[in-house]
Amino acid sequence: MTSLRTVDVRGDSVYSIAIGPDLLDNGATLAATVRGRHALIVSDGTVAPLYAQRVTEALLRARPALSVAHYVLPPGEHEKTLARFGECLDALATLGATRDATVFALGGGVVGDLAGFAAACWMRGVDVVQLPTTLLAMVDSSVGGKTAVDLPAGKNLVGAFHPPRAVIADTTTLHTLPERELRAGLAEVVKYGAIFDVSFLGWLEAHADELLTRDGDALAEAIARSCAFKAEVVARDPFERGDRAMLNFGHTFGHAIEAEQGYAGTAGTGLNHGEAVAVGMVLAARLSALLEMAPASDADRLETLLLRLGLPVRVPSGLDAGALLARMRLDKKADANGLRFILWVGAGEARIVTGVADDAVLAVLAGYGAA
Repeated sequence: MTSLRTVDVRGDSVYSIAIGPDLLDNGATLAATVRGRHALIVSDGTVAPLYAQRVTEALLRARPALSVAHYVLPPGEHEKTLARFGECLDALATLGATRDATVFALGGGVVGDLAGFAAACWMRGVDVVQLPTTLLAMVDSSVGGKTAVDLPAGKNLVGAFHPPRAVIADTTTLHTLPERELRAGLAEVVKYGAIFDVSFLGWLEAHADELLTRDGDALAEAIARSCAFKAEVVARDPFERGDRAMLNFGHTFGHAIEAEQGYAGTAGTGLNHGEAVAVGMVLAARLSALLEMAPASDADRLETLLLRLGLPVRVPSGLDAGALLARMRLDKKADANGLRFILWVGAGEARIVTGVADDAVLAVLAGYGAA
């Protein structure tokens, strides 16, 4: 039986991440995060039918007087918009949510980002509890307090830093996760080994088959170790002004691919976030090798692991290198000095690099499939 694991996030905002089975049915754990009498469960059309009523019933068993409402948005990155954000605020208004209300973000990264942003803005900030139901959300977006919605011009351009009151990751929800979404989450798990700990990269290589078959202990261990890495860097740099930027390894390329494809991953006509990050990490590793920062053999190792996990490693056909470069210039990670990349000096050690020449970026893109 998989045991409960807990990771504490320190720094200015202190909270705990609980990782284990059947936590969505644990009314005492859920209710302990609620300070007031109002709770809004935000979810999407895929996750809500599976878990929203279970969470509601668990909360009411522990707190019968609690007023609980639901806001359910359609699934998909393309729904993470200002319009849906406004609907979420309307749901809080209809609930009569006061300043001690709690928003429960039940779902993947889209739900977590949008619900967290709504919580950050309602009455200038109410509590949000992240209840991630995808591996990607468990190891990345639910931890750290970055919330946002997308604009047509780019991903996560409007948002706020709003740390959660708690993160409760029920690993049994991964049993219903589609295979593609599981693999996408593993891309972000690989990222932690790539930028922080080469021994964790080795652990992933040794346990790849167990992760793909959803072994409970292997998944819980991977989630806990990933969250511990993120918790440590978030405590040092809560507003992404320094070390935290390294968590974006692969994301400058990946976000450009997502935006250029119109966030079509959910519809199956483009890469989803984790897949785009997998491609982006390979591109970042190859760019590091081109700039003679890191050995090409480390990029080979990363590419081999991602392929073993069933993830893409090349730019999707039909994407133009120049258009991708233009997307990167609008990325939040760009600054007055131009494009900023997270590159590495080898497996397990990343660097923030500015002033990378466009020609080098274009060469890597062209070498991996961009037109």
